[in-house]
Amino acid sequence: MMLNSDQTDIDLPPTHSESESVFSDCGRAGGPEDAGGVGLCAQSRVAEAGEAVKKDLQHLSREERRRRRRATAKYRTAHATRERIRVEAFNMAFAELRKLLPTLPPDKKLSKIEILRLAICYISYLNHVLDV
Repeated sequence: MMLNSDQTDIDLPPTHSESESVFSDCGRAGGPEDAGGVGLCAQSRVAEAGEAVKKDLQHLSREERRRRRRATAKYRTAHATRERIRVEAFNMAFAELRKLLPTLPPDKKLSKIEILRLAICYISYLNHVLDV
């Protein structure tokens, strides 16, 4: 999922400790048995936390919001995956180009810069052959 520069993807901090019940200060009203397992108090806490995060982010500059979004683990994981796919495609393109270039011996391992330089020379040679 791509986010534009105005959207934020910030993980909300937990509103209670793990040992504390979500419904500890709600009393019986809005407890799990009243709302099918989801208390109204818990829903309001999450909404309040979300509102607080949004208000906190509104005063930040666009660049600072972008920087904070990029600092999340979810964003870094997605970015690393996209980068890995890009590098694999890049390496496959070099491998295909390498197969088209004549070298002696044919199975000689070439660096990327050597592949590019050899391709330039080979294209130049083919242009010369066509011009003659």
